[in-house]
Amino acid sequence: MRRKEILKHTGLIQSIRPEKITVKIFSASACAGCHSQSTCSMAEVKEKYIDIINCGNQEFAEGEQVTVLCAEDIGFIALWWAYIFPFITVLTTLLICTALRIKELYSGLISLGILIPYYGILSLFNLRFKNKFSFSIEKHKQN
Repeated sequence: MRRKEILKHTGLIQSIRPEKITVKIFSASACAGCHSQSTCSMAEVKEKYIDIINCGNQEFAEGEQVTVLCAEDIGFIALWWAYIFPFITVLTTLLICTALRIKELYSGLISLGILIPYYGILSLFNLRFKNKFSFSIEKHKQN
């Protein structure tokens, strides 16, 4: 049996509320550590904010550096629901419309339009996804 891998990312606590803690993490591209990044237009660093349920079992302060933890398999589940399944749905719809000899313009519009109810239904399950895609934090340990 394979052991679950845990992804760790360093972040800064932005705000603390009774129900949630907002943590800012920096997502850097693979070339962000390159010595030529100042002259290269490809290097990019993005700020991302993650809301974490405040369990109240540890004391944190705003501005404190923490480690955000997440199970690796959750990333693959999110990838499936957000990108892969919608792509398959659009492609299948396009192939069905083409097989039914619907004009290309309408086939394309129908294929893209199928995403509106898809993401609408997905948003109905927002609470279920929030429970499944939960993050946790711990005090940052200096290496």
